[in-house]
Amino acid sequence: MQERNMLNWNKVRPTWDEYFMLQAEIAKLRSNCLTRQIGAVIVRDNRQIATGYNGTPPGILNCIDGGCKRCQERMNGKLNSGVNLERCLCTHAEANAIMQCALFGNGSSTKGTTLYSTFAPCLECSKMCISVGIRRIVVLYDYPEEGNVLLNEAKIKLDKLKREDLLPWFEFI
Repeated sequence: MQERNMLNWNKVRPTWDEYFMLQAEIAKLRSNCLTRQIGAVIVRDNRQIATGYNGTPPGILNCIDGGCKRCQERMNGKLNSGVNLERCLCTHAEANAIMQCALFGNGSSTKGTTLYSTFAPCLECSKMCISVGIRRIVVLYDYPEEGNVLLNEAKIKLDKLKREDLLPWFEFI
């Protein structure tokens, strides 16, 4: 990592990976999930083409407002993490970014792209990434239900950044 002298901060820029992960960190601020906030962006040729965050689908009561009963049960200690995930109404950040490409006509442009996500994708999102041609995934944290084995088999490169490398940039946001 480059040395960041705060006196010369305007002469040093974040790396592309840091820059796009910061974008994913900002995207997660829109999450309406009670249990975990995740952000994701899809990038082609160092240009962001889609953004996603986890939450209930459009037109459905937000999770934070009681829209997802499964998340409410988890927050009230009635369910453990990872249990009854199929009952969760929230769409994952990675899936939302992929669907945004389809919704706005960027579907064919996902081939060969990079996905930046604050958490490693689950098995379902990993399958989506493979299917739409994403070639590299950059994450901050591992996900308990990882799809790493599948991503490795599909020859998708998975890189992990350290959150502490992003911290100096938060001061300037």
